[in-house]
Amino acid sequence: MNHPIDDAALNLMLSELRLPTIKSLWPQFTAQADREGWPAARLLAALTEHEIADRARRRFQRHLREAHLPGGKTLDSFDFNAVPMLSKAHVMALSAGDRWLDEGANVILIGPPGAGKSHLATALGLALIERGYRVLFTRTTDLTQRLQLARQELALEAAIAKLDKYHLLILDDFAYVTKDQAETSVLFELITARYEQRSLLLTANQPFGKWQSIFPDPAMTLAAVDRLVHRATIFELNVDSYRRRTALEHQRQRRAAAQPAASTDPAAAQ
Repeated sequence: MNHPIDDAALNLMLSELRLPTIKSLWPQFTAQADREGWPAARLLAALTEHEIADRARRRFQRHLREAHLPGGKTLDSFDFNAVPMLSKAHVMALSAGDRWLDEGANVILIGPPGAGKSHLATALGLALIERGYRVLFTRTTDLTQRLQLARQELALEAAIAKLDKYHLLILDDFAYVTKDQAETSVLFELITARYEQRSLLLTANQPFGKWQSIFPDPAMTLAAVDRLVHRATIFELNVDSYRRRTALEHQRQRRAAAQPAASTDPAAAQ
């Protein structure tokens, strides 16, 4: 004997259980199950599989929005051939996350402007988000200003604690921050708080020996570098500007494309 289903009540229960995908799909799936004689377990499995898949998709989109990653930069679009000293296998291993994030280890990318540091950092962040990790990308100067404001409001500890939800914090253009621009001891407190707890990825255009311009005194600089490099992966991208090389290559391609057209122009042949 078939018992009628109260559609409104069922939808209300699914909303209460926070199962929006099942709420959306159950009429379609139950109708198909009735037509094709599905066992109850098959119907239940099909609905829950869709709910899980859609929940993962929504989580990825939410984590991607909160990460503030620059768009269009992936590992597939990174030209590893242009940076021969960079091990692609090592980078791909880092993109899996796992142990180094669990241990709160760091990654440091050092090289001149245009070497591809921000592209690589962004691409690693995106790959980790795809694997379920939470990432935040920020310019170091912007974060420094936020932390300074929090300190003025006597809320620095709480502001740093809020960043703990991110498995990886990407600080872009780290060496552009200088103690002459603002008091940057808040960065040292952030580094200390995340040390061996949560991971940092830094991009910097200056080697460690020139980081004395960032922190208020040499002792703090030494302590910060010591914490950052402990169990860190350090890549030195000592190449010419990636952006400049790309622009020159595009220019060369445009000229090459225009050459055949010019040679077949009847007016040019006269």
